[in-house]
Amino acid sequence: MFKRIAKHIPREQLVRYLLVGAWNTLFGYGCFFLCAHLFLHLLASTPSIAAAVASVVSMTINITVSFFGYKLAVFRTKGNFLREYLRSFLVYIPSLILNGVAIGPLTTLLEQIQPSREHKSAYIAGAILAFITVVMSFFGHKHISFRDRSAES
Repeated sequence: MFKRIAKHIPREQLVRYLLVGAWNTLFGYGCFFLCAHLFLHLLASTPSIAAAVASVVSMTINITVSFFGYKLAVFRTKGNFLREYLRSFLVYIPSLILNGVAIGPLTTLLEQIQPSREHKSAYIAGAILAFITVVMSFFGHKHISFRDRSAES
C-alpha cells in the first residue's frame, strides 16, 4: 500500500513533508501544553473550559505554523496566501472529525485485542490516527491547499 501511495509523491517532496510534519507534531504538542497550562491557571475553576480554549487557540496557532512550513518548505508555492491558508484550514477538518469520532472506539478495540496493554491503548490509537492524518493531510495539501494551477493548463 505504501509503495502505491509513494509513487504519486516526488521523493524530495515526501522527505520535506515528513521533516516539516515532524516539526509540526513537536510544535503542536508543545503549543497545546503551554496553552493548557496558561488557561488552566487563568480559568482554574473551570478546567474543561480552559482545556477547550487551549485546544482552539493552540489548534489555530498550529495550523498557521504548519501552513507556513508546507507553503514555504514543502510545496513551495508563490502568492495566494489567504486562499491557500483557508484551504489548508479546510484540509484539517476531515482529520479532526475522524480523530474525534474514531479515537474512542479504536481505543476500546485495542484494549480488547491486547488486554495486557490496555493502559497504552489510547496512545496506540492516537498514533494510528496520527499516521492516517499525515497521509490525508499530505494529499489534501497537495491537491487542495497548494495545488499547482500552472500544471492544470
